[in-house]
Amino acid sequence: MTAEQQGTAPQGPAGPSSPTSRISPPTLPPAPSPSLVAPGLARRMACWLYEGMLMFGVVFISGYLFGTLSQTRNALDNRHPLQAFLFVIFGIYFTWFWAKGQTLAMKTWDIRVVDRAGLAVSQSRALARYALSWLWFLPALAALAPFQVSVGESVTIIIGWVAVWALLSRFHPQRQFLHDALAGTRLVTSKPLSR
Repeated sequence: MTAEQQGTAPQGPAGPSSPTSRISPPTLPPAPSPSLVAPGLARRMACWLYEGMLMFGVVFISGYLFGTLSQTRNALDNRHPLQAFLFVIFGIYFTWFWAKGQTLAMKTWDIRVVDRAGLAVSQSRALARYALSWLWFLPALAALAPFQVSVGESVTIIIGWVAVWALLSRFHPQRQFLHDALAGTRLVTSKPLSR
């Protein structure tokens, strides 16, 4: 005859009303998934530089298209509309590829952008990441704006800011850049999604 047939409660290993019979064993927080490990800083910066080289092609084609359509004769004519046009083209480029997971440079360096949960990034989140990624340059450019500094000094200050910005990722718990943390995205090591 079982305890249920006798009308009594089943007893745990420590007795019928022992607190240990009702408490589940403690659970540890889940370990970070190996697929969500951030790539090293050197690899991310190499990817960043390669992306910059690829952007020269995007700038060239976009600038040619803008100059042809606006019939610009001098490079300094329509400078601000050209900059706005390039800002939009860059936004389309990065939003499109980040929503797909990887840009060409990211495929080359085995890096992928995902959301905090490791899922694909939506276009709105990719657009937010693009807007926040301007933190790489805008603070340094804003600090330089009121002063008359040479091009060499400007480049040095901007490179210094980029280096500081990159090194700040060492203080993030998952080693992510600040704009990724603010946008709710993260860079992870990943093989190319397609070839």
